Amino acid sequence: MSENYEKVRNYLLELGLSITSEDEKEELAVVEDEEKGIKNLIVDCEAPILIIEQTIMPVPAKSETLYKRLLQMNRTLVHGAFVLDEDEKNVLFRDTLQLENLDLNELEGSINALSLALAENANELIAFSKGE
Repeated sequence: MSENYEKVRNYLLELGLSITSEDEKEELAVVEDEEKGIKNLIVDCEAPILIIEQTIMPVPAKSETLYKRLLQMNRTLVHGAFVLDEDEKNVLFRDTLQLENLDLNELEGSINALSLALAENANELIAFSKGE
């Protein structure tokens, strides 16, 4: 286990996140805290950065309005952004942090930003996911 991954893993546990699976060789963990809306959050050490990514929803068939609205939502996010995967099939929340200087507060801030983004935009995201 690398020093970076060990540090990140310890931070995740200290933050009370449940590690549902991990691959120490790939330096990747999947965590959750359902009370905060965190489900299958991927935390991946890809030196020199830490990638934090969670699937939010599938992209609906009529997506033009969604794309515009996601860009507007991104403007209000404290950390990270709503993004599309390469296949344009899923909306994700994604954030990246520098591993070299990473501290607990910084990681907590990114994870809290995800929770806040979901809480603030839940109704709208649910409506988009239903094609409304």
